[in-house]
Amino acid sequence: MLLTGIVVLVPLIFITLVGYQVTEHDMEVEFRLRTARIVSNTRRTIDFFLSERRSALEFIVNDNTFEALYNHGRLGAVLKNLKKSFGDGFMDLGIIEGEGVQKTYVGPFALQDKDYRIQPWFKQVVDQGVYISDVFLGYRQVPHLVIAVKQSLPNGDFHVLRASLGIQPFEDLLAGLELSGQGDAFIINHEGILQTNSRYHGKVLETLELPIPEFNPSTEVMEIRDQSGENLFVGYRFIEGTPFILMITKNKHDLMQSWRRTRLGLIIFLVGSITIIVAVILGTVTYMVSNIHIADEKRLMTLHQMEYSNKMASIGRMAANVAHEINNPLAIINEKAGLIQDLFTFKKLYTDDPKLAGLVASILTSVKRAGKITKRLLTFARNLEGTIETVELEQVIREVLSFLEKEAEYSNIQIHMDAAPDTPAIESDRGKLQQIFLNIINNAFAAMSNGGRLDIRVWSDTPDQVKVTFKDNGCGIAKEDQSNIFEPFFSTKISRGGTGLGLSITYNLTHEIGGDIKVDSQVDQGTSFTIALPLNNNIPPKGNIHAHTTGRR
Repeated sequence: MLLTGIVVLVPLIFITLVGYQVTEHDMEVEFRLRTARIVSNTRRTIDFFLSERRSALEFIVNDNTFEALYNHGRLGAVLKNLKKSFGDGFMDLGIIEGEGVQKTYVGPFALQDKDYRIQPWFKQVVDQGVYISDVFLGYRQVPHLVIAVKQSLPNGDFHVLRASLGIQPFEDLLAGLELSGQGDAFIINHEGILQTNSRYHGKVLETLELPIPEFNPSTEVMEIRDQSGENLFVGYRFIEGTPFILMITKNKHDLMQSWRRTRLGLIIFLVGSITIIVAVILGTVTYMVSNIHIADEKRLMTLHQMEYSNKMASIGRMAANVAHEINNPLAIINEKAGLIQDLFTFKKLYTDDPKLAGLVASILTSVKRAGKITKRLLTFARNLEGTIETVELEQVIREVLSFLEKEAEYSNIQIHMDAAPDTPAIESDRGKLQQIFLNIINNAFAAMSNGGRLDIRVWSDTPDQVKVTFKDNGCGIAKEDQSNIFEPFFSTKISRGGTGLGLSITYNLTHEIGGDIKVDSQVDQGTSFTIALPLNNNIPPKGNIHAHTTGRR
């Protein structure tokens, strides 16, 4: 069973584990791809948003004259048109001359004539021509970013068109993303300062607690562990031409919830499959081993029965030889003792001696008794030949008891026999009946200690059967053992030399002659065996003698 289980279960468990690992890996890859796709799409949207506004400012400086840009009314109209075209993202506009002073300003803040010459962003726009700042508070004390474009003048001087944009458009864009797994989308700069509010990782202009990703020109997704110990999928993309890094985070545990439900189903399926397979293997192996065991028992039973039959045949032949060998000297002794007795009658000297006459009479009595014993042995030997004849059950039982009289006397066992006078004779095998009765009586003697009583009853309660009951007052048989006592090799006397074959052979012999045997027993009160025998010799085929073994199994 272990070998079959290993051959069947190991591949199943191996395939399941491999499938588990592959499926889990595929799901992680799928989540990474989805995150990367969202990052890429959002990056394009943000890049387009900034490029569109930068292009609008470049168009303004190229489409308007120097005088028009320095005119408050004209610059205010431009700001109004920008807000109309691009929404509320533009907060104000300003023209900064080459010395860094904002000469023209339109917007809600008092920033006219502000000096920006020492501001880092002003130096960068002078050097680069176009500048997009990260988010800062500045003079406004409101989070915003700046887009500035430089325009060179014919006289070699320059001025800068500077526009301030609020972060709300970015907030609205990121908040509108559909993110699973406790998703969060935000923008940081290269120093890890939040440029937008984050759902889980801080407010704008706070320092992000997560690691700052290394520069990569393409979209990347990495797995990190946050300060609370949660595993996160982090997708990021550097936005070209800006100080911004777009980041999207997702909680791996929440993303894998669907996989955990699938995993639970997989585990249940695996456990159920293993249970069914083990049950089938166990049932099949048990069935096969049971059948092999039954076959072995039948074979051993047949061998032992053949051995028993051969032993009985040998005993019969030996008994016949012994009887013949004893009969010859007994005949001589009987003849000589009779001659002596006759001689005593003719001589008055011996006739008057009662002691000698008594000794001769004792010899003749002993010879007669020995003759009866040899006659029984001869009868027993002839009955082992298996012939069907008309028998009186009482007579057969008394013949068996005659062999056991001394054993009963030594063990102080009282035997009482009650045979109904109207009990009919039956047609049966006398030899098998003797073996049956002998086995049962021997069992009764073994069950009784020194001193006991055996009651034997012969009667008929139906017109086609005669019954014999052997009831002893011995140790009895436990209830759980009573269904097994007729099984081969089952014995409650193993420690006392029992082989477990006596009652099994008795059971088979009883069925061979067409009868049936039942047992009724109580512990410490005694046992009763009842044998029912048919009047006529309706003996079933011998092929059925072991049917009880299979049936009882």
